[in-house]
Amino acid sequence: MDHYDSQQTNDYMQPEEDWDRDLLLDPAWEKQQRKTFTAWCNSHLRKAGTQIENIEEDFRDGLKLMLLLEVISGERLAKPERGKMRVHKISNVNKALDFIASKGVKLVSIGAEEIVDGNVKMTLGMIWTIILRFAIQDISVEETSAKEGLLLWCQRKTAPYKNVNIQNFHISWKDGLGFCALIHRHRPELIDYGKLRKDDPLTNLNTAFDVAEKYLDIPKMLDAEDIVGTARPDEKAIMTYVSSFYHAFSGAQKAETAANRICKVLAVNQENEQLMEDYEKLASDLLEWIRRTIPWLENRAPENTMHAMQQKLEDFRDYRRLHKPPKVQEKCQLEINFNTLQTKLRLSNRPAFMPSEGRMVSDINNAWGCLEQAEKGYEEWLLNEIRRLERLDHLAEKFRQKASIHEAWTDGKEAMLRQKDYETATLSEIKALLKKHEAFESDLAAHQDRVEQIAAIAQELNELDYYDSPSVNARCQKICDQWDNLGALTQKRREALERTEKLLETIDQLYLEYAKRAAPFNNWMEGAMEDLQDTFIVHTIEEIQGLTTAHEQFKATLPDADKERLAILGIHNEVSKIVQTYHVNMAGTNPYTTITPQEINGKWDHVRQLVPRRDQALTEEHARQQHNERLRKQFGAQANVIGPWIQTKMEEIGRISIEMHGTLEDQLNHLRQYEKSIVNYKPKIDQLEGDHQLIQEALIFDNKHTNYTMEHIRVGWEQLLTTIARTINEVENQILTRDAKGISQEQMNEFRASFNHFDRDHSGTLGPEEFKACLISLGYDIGNDPQNYITVDELRRELPPDQAEYCIARMAPYTGPDAVPGALDYMSFSTALYGESDL
Repeated sequence: MDHYDSQQTNDYMQPEEDWDRDLLLDPAWEKQQRKTFTAWCNSHLRKAGTQIENIEEDFRDGLKLMLLLEVISGERLAKPERGKMRVHKISNVNKALDFIASKGVKLVSIGAEEIVDGNVKMTLGMIWTIILRFAIQDISVEETSAKEGLLLWCQRKTAPYKNVNIQNFHISWKDGLGFCALIHRHRPELIDYGKLRKDDPLTNLNTAFDVAEKYLDIPKMLDAEDIVGTARPDEKAIMTYVSSFYHAFSGAQKAETAANRICKVLAVNQENEQLMEDYEKLASDLLEWIRRTIPWLENRAPENTMHAMQQKLEDFRDYRRLHKPPKVQEKCQLEINFNTLQTKLRLSNRPAFMPSEGRMVSDINNAWGCLEQAEKGYEEWLLNEIRRLERLDHLAEKFRQKASIHEAWTDGKEAMLRQKDYETATLSEIKALLKKHEAFESDLAAHQDRVEQIAAIAQELNELDYYDSPSVNARCQKICDQWDNLGALTQKRREALERTEKLLETIDQLYLEYAKRAAPFNNWMEGAMEDLQDTFIVHTIEEIQGLTTAHEQFKATLPDADKERLAILGIHNEVSKIVQTYHVNMAGTNPYTTITPQEINGKWDHVRQLVPRRDQALTEEHARQQHNERLRKQFGAQANVIGPWIQTKMEEIGRISIEMHGTLEDQLNHLRQYEKSIVNYKPKIDQLEGDHQLIQEALIFDNKHTNYTMEHIRVGWEQLLTTIARTINEVENQILTRDAKGISQEQMNEFRASFNHFDRDHSGTLGPEEFKACLISLGYDIGNDPQNYITVDELRRELPPDQAEYCIARMAPYTGPDAVPGALDYMSFSTALYGESDL
């Protein structure tokens, strides 16, 4: 085992483990074992004319198991039981297991009952034990046997093959090259091993399996997909399948050894003859290649462009890098073959080899020396020529760059200098154009150096005989001609700009004077039109008289205004004369103003038309204000009578409600007579409403003749009616309360006296503070609230329930969490104190 590491091999060759642990199979391994063991069993059972389909089912009765052992051992077993009962099946399996044990095989944890029950793991373990005993155990190679011997045999047979390294019976076979190498080693005509690829394991495995089944009578025991798809193929399945190769090739190996000895002598002679033929052909091809290459290297025809010369240099580098190295290898191989051939002939006692004339090793060396000399001269010429063209290309590129920069700068310059934009420009634009032109003249002068450099480079290219000198000269001449033309156009444009500037300065002064006088005059006309068209709103005679006086003053200024208008139009006419005389093409209007003479004349005419219209409007408004004044006086006279009358009646009713003259019935009768007199006053109110409607239709909003408005009169009248009605109702309710509660007239008088006493502001109602003081005076213990509010809790605590809730409701709304801030009138006050639960 000189090409193996003995220590690594010994480490790998571990003894078979007990089947108690082997029963814990990986599902992928179990699948591989099923297929492999089934195929191995069928390869032997078919000799007896039968086979199995399901390995754990078909061996359960023990019959095919006993038949398998008879076929592979060549011995007869005990007569099997033909019954179909379980006991018969167990008896048959035991006979098979006893036979296996008689062959020196130790069965661990494998019993007949597990096989009869179809225990797949035990069944596979039993079949593996049979395979080890009858297919692998007898294998012996160089003092190693069984598994180690089979592995060594595989290693020896596949050692010469590339990409094959058999170290075990699992992952070493995954790429399929190991199986193909075994077949090719013994039957090379069956597989073209050179076409196999290590990165295509499925093709390699399927090729080996198909060839073994078709030509070697080895059944297909494995699936290529299962092996490739499993990280570590099942070792027992691989060993079983590989052992079939060993048995298939072991018989043919002996015959092969004898045949090799007979053919060896013939092969040596054939090899020597082939070496001679190869030398002659290789020498001829090499000399022919040298003969063709030297003229190419001696060609010194120059190129005009750097690109073409660089291509020559690249071709030469390709020759050095790609074409010559194989020829160097051929020359070296030729010398090696020649020396090897002479050695073999000398060892075989054969005469030395003498090549054909001109094909000796010395001839080839001489030709090779001439080739290298041509190479050296060609390389030196290439480098010198490239340096020369590099200098020319540098100058030409420099010329092109400077010419391109100059041409890019001059692009559009002639069109710019020829344009007559100054003919339609304003004065400010002309001044800007002059400054821009001065900047251009400075830029033009700065480009003089570049033009001179371009001409100098073109001259140098001509002196160096540049191949493209005609195009360079043409371009240089075009640049020089264009430069002269730019100079002439620049001077012409400057003169035109300066002439136009003088004319426009004169016009600009006139424009400025026109604008200074036109603007205020235009503002005066617009103000006048606005005043004349203003929709005035007046309310008095004095106001309309003031407007009339102002209008008369305005009409007095019209003659002076007309003189100013004519002076402004004269300035514009002077500008028109200059434009016509000197043929100035005015691009726009006056830059200082947008006011045109037409606009001035139009507004002046409009002002003249608006004056009489304003006269008529003021006259009409004066008549209307006289009519409105009459309406104000008429309304004021009536309102000044009715307003005080209503106020007087309100005060009288208040006194009646407070004073206590006579009985309640007497007060009620008095109030009803008073109410009748108030109602009889209604026609005067209606008459005042009619006068007010006339004032509204005339849109009169103020009246200096009275302080009373119709709204004040209406509100006072409604309050008067409401007050008299409420006072009457209050007296009626007092009568009802008195009668219902049995209160005497003296008590009623006392209530009124208490109410009047605490009604300090004589408002007719008790505020929170007044009501609280009144309650305290009557004996009710009301808390001392700092806000002078009567709280809900205080009222409910001190007053009867119905009275308290009535009082709370009348004094709402609340302004605090529990406060009752409202005021109570006399009726509510009486009800709250003395009760009216039926209300």
